[in-house]
Amino acid sequence: MDFNMKKLASDAGIFFTRAVQFTEEKFGQAEKTELDAHFESLLARADSTKNWTEKILRQTEVLLQPNPSARVEEFLYEKLDRKVPSRVTNGELLAQYMAEAASELGPTTPYGKTLIKVAEAEKRLGAAERDFIHTASINFLTPLRNFLEGDWKTISKERRLLQNRRLDLDASKARLKKAKAAEAKATLWNDEVDKAEQELRVAQTEFDRQAEVTRLLLEGISSTHVNHLRCLHEFVESQTTYYAQCYRHMLDLQKQLGSSQGAIFPGTFVGTAEPASPPLSSTSPTTAAATMPMGPSVADLAPPGEAALCLEEVAPPASGTRKARVLYDYEAADSSELALLADELITVYSLPGMDPDWLIGERGNKKGKVPVTYLELLS
Repeated sequence: MDFNMKKLASDAGIFFTRAVQFTEEKFGQAEKTELDAHFESLLARADSTKNWTEKILRQTEVLLQPNPSARVEEFLYEKLDRKVPSRVTNGELLAQYMAEAASELGPTTPYGKTLIKVAEAEKRLGAAERDFIHTASINFLTPLRNFLEGDWKTISKERRLLQNRRLDLDASKARLKKAKAAEAKATLWNDEVDKAEQELRVAQTEFDRQAEVTRLLLEGISSTHVNHLRCLHEFVESQTTYYAQCYRHMLDLQKQLGSSQGAIFPGTFVGTAEPASPPLSSTSPTTAAATMPMGPSVADLAPPGEAALCLEEVAPPASGTRKARVLYDYEAADSSELALLADELITVYSLPGMDPDWLIGERGNKKGKVPVTYLELLS
């Protein structure tokens, strides 16, 4: 019991000494040992890394889960070390509503059939989103959290110890200075100065040792950056895969809806008056499966079994021709297609039974099939 009481009294004395030293430094009444410029630079870089990691982590969480209530719920489950309950994505929920609507409104009606097709596409989009969220959480969010909750807490603890060692060192310097001043006035014995010098040597040793430990931890921030860089690449790859899947699913849906639209509304001009988005591609060789197609190919767009067009026999309809501006260069795959140059104007029209993703294009005395996605149809 006596030992514990003495230890508490000693700890209280140390805390009081540090508080006095810190207060006097703030008011400019005591000298402060300054860290070297390299050390200060390491501290500043560590603080910046921590602050930006927190911001990137929080915003990525918002990106993956926009619902604030759901994020709070997931946070609480993680803190309680319990499994986060499975939650349907917005796309899957929309797919469910559309399927139920089709069932009630008539699955064999044109509207019901279209609802079913869109519902299937939304379900696939929802599944792709779920995979993306799972992959991004493991490969990107988890390493960022591990840094903030692990390495950063260790660095913060050692920095606090370094601050205490510095306060002890400066307090020892102040005591020695006072002891020497008192000795000069012959009011203290020499052993008081010796004691103060011994305390200073111990404080200096402990400060130097703690400074070295803290410096090594701060220099480890470079390894943290390398690890976060690798995680960032994995996040980009998972996001590329996700958007590539979405693109393919929506392209398939667009083909299905284009075919059914021609059957429901015969004679309707197939195409869009809005500029198509430029074809996307992935530059990473490791994500070949997730690569966006550079544009519709003949194999993708021509329906199976479609007979080759006899261009000499093709004549434009009496009505239904339109002007179109070419968005991107297109190299004809065979003699049935028309090569295109970006920004040129051509005349286009559709023929009965054609794949809705293709049109007949004419430029001067040349004509051939052209992909709709490479055109901006003009009024």
